[in-house]
Amino acid sequence: MANDFSVGDHVRWNSEAGHVEGVVIEKHTRDVEFKGRIRRCSEDDPQYEIRSDRTDHTAMHRGGALTKA
Repeated sequence: MANDFSVGDHVRWNSEAGHVEGVVIEKHTRDVEFKGRIRRCSEDDPQYEIRSDRTDHTAMHRGGALTKA
C-alpha cells in the first residue's frame, strides 16, 4: 500500500490553515469515535491519528491525504 504509515512516522498534510506537519500517534483499522463522530476505518483503508508539531492538536486522516515529511 503506497500510503501506509506507522506510529512514529513524521507526516505532512494540507489543512484550512495551510500545510501542517506532525507525528502519527495511532493507526486505526476499525471504526472509531473521534471528536464526537464515527470514523470509518478498516485494514484496507486505515485512518491515522496525528499530533501536530506546532500546536499538539490531534487530527485524523486517511493515508491518501498524508505524505512523509
